[in-house]
Amino acid sequence: MTERKTLNLRDTSDAEAPPIKKKGRGWEISEKRLDVLHDQAREMKRHASDAHKALAERFSKADLGRYTFKRFAVVGSAIVDFNCHNLGMAIVIDEEGDDPALNRRRDKSLDAVGVKVMHLKAADILENMDDVLKRITAGMRQRIADKGDARRRHETENPRQTRPRYDRDGNGPPRRTNTRND
Repeated sequence: MTERKTLNLRDTSDAEAPPIKKKGRGWEISEKRLDVLHDQAREMKRHASDAHKALAERFSKADLGRYTFKRFAVVGSAIVDFNCHNLGMAIVIDEEGDDPALNRRRDKSLDAVGVKVMHLKAADILENMDDVLKRITAGMRQRIADKGDARRRHETENPRQTRPRYDRDGNGPPRRTNTRND
């Protein structure tokens, strides 16, 4: 009789995030794998925990403007509990029995593409919802400020890219005319 192989996880404490080559809906993932991930996310949404349902209910009632959080979103090869694409921010609810090695690997790969991950404990959500919402709001404000700083830094480093561009026929944003009367 042959010896059975078992699945072992590699130690990811010093591993780097996997490279992203922008293939297959934006990531180097096969269409089949992405379909499986979306099916898993759909199943997770059907059987959500109490903490997840409570936070989702608060997000649905909140007016966050252009920032919306999508439940059980697939980001690359990871499924996060809530994702705000405009902010590049993901919220993960830490439940009992989660594998810390898989969580670290997921966080590293998301951080490599600019998605900041915020961890919330399920017990905190159920017991102190107002404090959790304050933490989320502070995280959102910090993320908005970081994106604004990055935009301003890019504009100063690349001044030509911020000017309006015109095609050969002159189509584009309206040109400024000097209407000053001397």
